[in-house]
Amino acid sequence: MKWLSVLLQAGLSQAALRFGCSTVSIQRLDPLVEPGAIPSAHVHQIVGGNAFNATMTGDIGEQGSCTTCAYTEDFSNYWTAVLYFRHENGSYKRVPQYPNAQLGTEGHDAPDIKGGMTIYYTQKDFNGNGDKYITAFQPGFRMTVGSPTTNTLEAAKANKGLRYTCLQTILTRGSETPDLPKKPCPAGIMAIHHFPACWDGKNLDSPDHQSHMYNTNLGAFLEAGPCPASHPVRMPQLAYETMWNTTQFDDMWPKDGSQPFVWSYSDNLGYGTHADYVFGWKGDSLQRAMNDSCMFHACGSPGAQGILKTQTVAEMNECAVQNTVTEDTEGWLSELPGQKMPMKFTA
Repeated sequence: MKWLSVLLQAGLSQAALRFGCSTVSIQRLDPLVEPGAIPSAHVHQIVGGNAFNATMTGDIGEQGSCTTCAYTEDFSNYWTAVLYFRHENGSYKRVPQYPNAQLGTEGHDAPDIKGGMTIYYTQKDFNGNGDKYITAFQPGFRMTVGSPTTNTLEAAKANKGLRYTCLQTILTRGSETPDLPKKPCPAGIMAIHHFPACWDGKNLDSPDHQSHMYNTNLGAFLEAGPCPASHPVRMPQLAYETMWNTTQFDDMWPKDGSQPFVWSYSDNLGYGTHADYVFGWKGDSLQRAMNDSCMFHACGSPGAQGILKTQTVAEMNECAVQNTVTEDTEGWLSELPGQKMPMKFTA
């Protein structure tokens, strides 16, 4: 795709952030949809600042002491559901994550990013800055995209920002689908979550965590459509990419050819994919980046050479949150945590 060729070129000066975050926690907590619930309904994989907990309030950027993200001023939290493999015998195993292209190890014998996902903040697209002022998210801001209750293909297609890619290699892009791939993928499955970028300019959250935003997203890192009068403030286009390494399960693919992967909330089709965001950049750091003309890695470097400061992969991996919910998220499980009576989705 065109945007990938732009991504891999050097010397560009469009304002956009692309960075990796290692895993800060994998557990059943959801401070947005189920604040205070210990445990929440299903397992999540979370990256970002170590202020993550069951009841997150206030300015998260001032509450953490470390972050698993590449930029040291980003204490935001980003999370999605967890992907599992369902064996023919009925047991489940969590699918591991791996780092995205150009975001892996720092060099020979250096550590690799621990799981996690890739975060994007773009303004227009990967070909230009556009002519709109981009207002950074504010302290206390939060939102979600998608819904685990989405259970039809038509509804899944309607949200163009929520897609999957069956990876032929780590660099595969395009061929996005609204449902989980129906055959083994040589390099795993990439789950993609694009958030809305139009804000009402007043509310940092809303009862459904979505109404304060308006979604004009076109997906595929295209510039979102114009913002309506009800939500006139253009914010950064936030997106997540999670690389799920499904390859270890290729030899266990069901003999009947059925799709064996399932989200932690029991969706085996992928229609209900969703993601959560809690803003936590320190001070005006995100606004400074949005006001700059840097592109990806040029936006930060160790020390003070870039508009933002970065940390090493080892430092990213060292940051973690102690689990509040104690249960097995690693081994073969007889049932999905919290899903004693799994929902059955049909195409």
